Amino acid sequence: MPRIESKVRTLVSDDGMREAVETVLEATDDGESEVQWLDVKGDLTSGQWGRLIEKEILVEGEAGFKLADPEATEAGLEPASSASSDTSIDTEIPDDDESSWSSYDKGAAVLTLGLFVGYSWKPLRDVIGTTMDVPLGPLQEFLPFYAVVMILALATGLYSTLLQANLMDMDKMGAYQERMQEIQERRKEAKEAGDDEALDAIQEEQMDAMGDQLGMFKEQFRPMVWIMFLTIPVFLWMYWSIGVGQNATAHTALDSLVLPLVGQVEWTESVLGPIQAWIVWYFLCSMGFTQIIRKSLNIDISPTSA
Repeated sequence: MPRIESKVRTLVSDDGMREAVETVLEATDDGESEVQWLDVKGDLTSGQWGRLIEKEILVEGEAGFKLADPEATEAGLEPASSASSDTSIDTEIPDDDESSWSSYDKGAAVLTLGLFVGYSWKPLRDVIGTTMDVPLGPLQEFLPFYAVVMILALATGLYSTLLQANLMDMDKMGAYQERMQEIQERRKEAKEAGDDEALDAIQEEQMDAMGDQLGMFKEQFRPMVWIMFLTIPVFLWMYWSIGVGQNATAHTALDSLVLPLVGQVEWTESVLGPIQAWIVWYFLCSMGFTQIIRKSLNIDISPTSA
């Protein structure tokens, strides 16, 4: 439990707290037993006892209080060393090689960048639109175009949620966030105590932890590559069908669309600034279906605490 070690290390920088921690260690037989306030009343002040409980170095036991982690408490009394610091980081944060992108991820990223060209280059947009029209075209024979867009929004919301749930390591992201929060807490405590030496050490640790921010970005962006890889062709098909872009021609007979709070509009009519009606309709459907899917499948993509 490296957090206990860091908390003890910060506490013992204050006058009297080292003796207080040592007294509690001795009173609990190095963590083997519990201790009550009456057992150490003559050696600790009430303020020192309260700080040990506040920092969760002492936690409530069956008949009194016990050390949350005796080994980490003892380690916190020892001088800090680069070796122990490296060990604590390895136990908090998994090796970054575990989350390196596979060759499939990198290939999907390259193809995704190529697909982006379709938004501005009509020949590629026509090729993708014609190809996507093979499976999607028959839908338009049975359903109006707004219903087809709803089905596409449902499909993209489903696979986006599943990809995020399966490709993002929530435990690792939680470890990243927990480490950064711990550093901030230690920095605040050292600043309040006026410990310039500890502040300098924490500042160096913050610089080292910048790599964690890159790790979090990689974890978040990995599913986004696959989501864009699957979604861009869908968008390009809608571009192709509706006739969006320069020199574009609509390939689908479209009726007008009725949007909430707006009323009847044409599909390519600007509704929110330059944003056209078709994309507003798609995002309204996508956001609604995504929330329903997450609730129905009980999927939570929030980072979990390490």
